[in-house]
Amino acid sequence: MTLLFEPFQLRNLTLKNKLVMAPMCMYEADQDGLVKPFHIVHYTSRAVGGTALILLEATAVVPEGRITDQDLGIWSVEHIEGLSQLTAQMKQYGAVPGIQLAHAGRKATVEGDIFAPSAIAFSDHYKTPRELTIEQIQEVVGAFKKAAERAIQAGFDVLEIHAAHGYLINEFLSPLANKRSDNYGGSAENRYRILREIIDAIRSIWDGALLVRISAEDYAEGGLTPADYVEFSQWMKAQDVDLIDVSTGSVVPAPIHPFPLYQVPHAKKVKESGLPVGAVGLITTGTEAESILQNGDADLIIIGRELLRDPYFAYRAAKELGVELEATVKTYKRGW
Repeated sequence: MTLLFEPFQLRNLTLKNKLVMAPMCMYEADQDGLVKPFHIVHYTSRAVGGTALILLEATAVVPEGRITDQDLGIWSVEHIEGLSQLTAQMKQYGAVPGIQLAHAGRKATVEGDIFAPSAIAFSDHYKTPRELTIEQIQEVVGAFKKAAERAIQAGFDVLEIHAAHGYLINEFLSPLANKRSDNYGGSAENRYRILREIIDAIRSIWDGALLVRISAEDYAEGGLTPADYVEFSQWMKAQDVDLIDVSTGSVVPAPIHPFPLYQVPHAKKVKESGLPVGAVGLITTGTEAESILQNGDADLIIIGRELLRDPYFAYRAAKELGVELEATVKTYKRGW
């Protein structure tokens, strides 16, 4: 039997299969961060295409935490209406809607001051951030909690904390970006502190599915490795996180040499923590996805660029694996 199209239990949710759409920035919002018609079409088409769980792109919890000023936002109640339209459409076509709550930290490219654990620029092409004070760190934690409240009001069934790709939380976790000497820097426990506080803050108002996306490898001397994230993930498990979304890289400029399934071994290692994991990284066929599951390397398959190329990847993968799926739109079956 194929595993890819068997249901998956994620806390109180039953996903109809093990295919997840990765959060990918679309840069189609205006400076207000509001949902546009593009977002309705983009995400709904992947729901029609059979993807079980759709994770909305990195959505900023504060204006200064946007990667660009074309990112979606969730820092205001004004964002709830558009996001509610998105979740309603995704649910109508059988997908579970999730959202990635994010703060870009020193990789923000918006006007004005940007903030990070330490006043170190990502590269010569980025602004030097201001080091967050303890009070400002607590404001960030509060912003994630308020964003989670708005996400719940908008109808999202899965929340994901973005702690990867060199953005704010990842910057705190990695000793390459965090040079603090207070309770938020130095030891692994201190560098993890802001993530611990954000998880606790969200869990105080949310008993549904909670994911965390990580970068399990810094690809630089003195940086974090998958073994470090086994320990972090054990702490997340104790905090009632449900699944780790395992990516890699981007906390510092470092060469990465991608190849098909290149990040799967990182997911396999992090799975040693005892938490379920999702695998990402140039997964482009149903056979590749199935092999990851059959080998026990991951529990969910998280697809990025292939779902940009083909919103109906689920049906193509099913045909490849000899599985017949029920159509979300019956007339579409004529094209299979």
